[in-house]
Amino acid sequence: MRERVGGVGGILKTLFHIVDVEWSWIQTIQGKPDFQEDFSLHATLDKVRKLDAKFRLDVEPFVLAWHEGLEQKRFEDHLPDGRIVIDAWGELMRHVIAHQIHHIGQLSVWSREVGKPPVSANVIGKGLIEIEDRANSL
Repeated sequence: MRERVGGVGGILKTLFHIVDVEWSWIQTIQGKPDFQEDFSLHATLDKVRKLDAKFRLDVEPFVLAWHEGLEQKRFEDHLPDGRIVIDAWGELMRHVIAHQIHHIGQLSVWSREVGKPPVSANVIGKGLIEIEDRANSL
């Protein structure tokens, strides 16, 4: 809970932020309702983990169903000032990924500050992209 430089104030708040923002972007991309979670309702590691498990029910199927045809799908964001910003779904998904990696770096630094091993940013071998015959590729 200690306030830290960077992130959104501390380790737990940053973990909450990662979960909340990932879900929010996935909801928004799909045109589904989005809302801002209240950190005070999730101010323990167990509660953040439960929120992550709850949101994963929405996030995981979308990510696992991703295909090349979604890369250029049009996303229109209507800003409060009336402007419309148009992006591709692929660009937005890469933003979500960059957001995750950015915070992994912060968590790694904070882990070292408290004497723990750094958080790994390695995504190689995590099966993020399905290949037809992974066993034969080794």
